[in-house]
Formats: sequence, C-alpha cells, structure tokens
Amino acid sequence: MYYERRLPHWDPGDAALFITWRLHGSLPAPPKEWEVLPAGHHFVAVDRALDRISSGPHWLKESAVAEAVVRTLHYGAERLRLYDLHAWVLMSNHVHILIQPNAPLARITKSIKNYSAREANAVLGRTGQPFWDAESFDRWVRDRKEFDNILEYIEANPVTAGLVALPEDWRWSSRAGREAYPT
Repeated sequence: MYYERRLPHWDPGDAALFITWRLHGSLPAPPKEWEVLPAGHHFVAVDRALDRISSGPHWLKESAVAEAVVRTLHYGAERLRLYDLHAWVLMSNHVHILIQPNAPLARITKSIKNYSAREANAVLGRTGQPFWDAESFDRWVRDRKEFDNILEYIEANPVTAGLVALPEDWRWSSRAGREAYPT
C-alpha cells in the first residue's frame, strides 16, 4: 500500500520497516541543497542535524518522558501486537525503530505517536500542544543484510552522536545492557 502526506509512505505488508520521527519544532527549515539529495542521503543529513542541533525541544532527555515513550513502544508490540519490535533508540529529539508490522503502517504510527504524546505532555504539564512532528520517515527493509545494517545504525546512533562510547551504554536503546548483537 502507498500513501502520501509530505513524504511518501510505502507499506508492503510483509516486510520489516525502519521508522523515524521527531519532536514537533525540533528542526528548522532544511537548507535548499538538501532538497536535491537522494532520499537516503537526505535522511542521513536530517538525522545528523537532529543529533547536533541545540535549539528546539529536547524533551526526550527527561527520564519520565523517555520512559513514557519506551513503555508505549513495548505496549504496542507486546500487548496490542501491532508489530514485533526488533530495535529502537530514543535520542533527545527523535526516535528510530525497526519493526515487523502486524498492522497497517498508518495505524502503527498513529497509535504510538498519539498515545506517547498524551503521556509525555502529561509529564511535561502541557495540554493542547503538538508533541511529535506530524510526519515520519519510513523505509521498508529489502533483505537480511539491510535489516542488520539498519539495526546497527539504530543502536549505534548514540555513539555516532558522541553521547556514549559503546551502544550498550545508552540507556534509551534496545541495545542497553546487551553486550553483543544477537545471532
């Protein structure tokens, strides 16, 4: 299935998905030169900018907010069974997940983002204000090699951003406390 908002979204139904979304207002307008980048390069440029930017909200730095988002991710997988959660990381202003969907992509992102936004806004004492950006980035995973590369990309994001020396040292990640990747 294919649908579009500002970005195109492919939901192949039987493939793993890499999904990223960010906090509302976390990124100023992208430079014009990013518009001509191929999609993959554009994604990496935005992701690196999110890792470095000091302006905008960084609510995911607050433990209670991060815990609310992590609980939501696990609830969607374990209780609602919307997806199998393979990898995840929370950065200060964005989230990456790698899932095997059991429901349409639009339902998954709406469920995760709506519920976690309500929980996070309650922690922050905010009402009637957007928490997440309305759009998200998603990519369907073509094969096992790409799956493994995306999993490593997600869990290494805190290292790439210069926040920790080892992926397992980042508390807000599926890699936390795990010394090696599963085989």
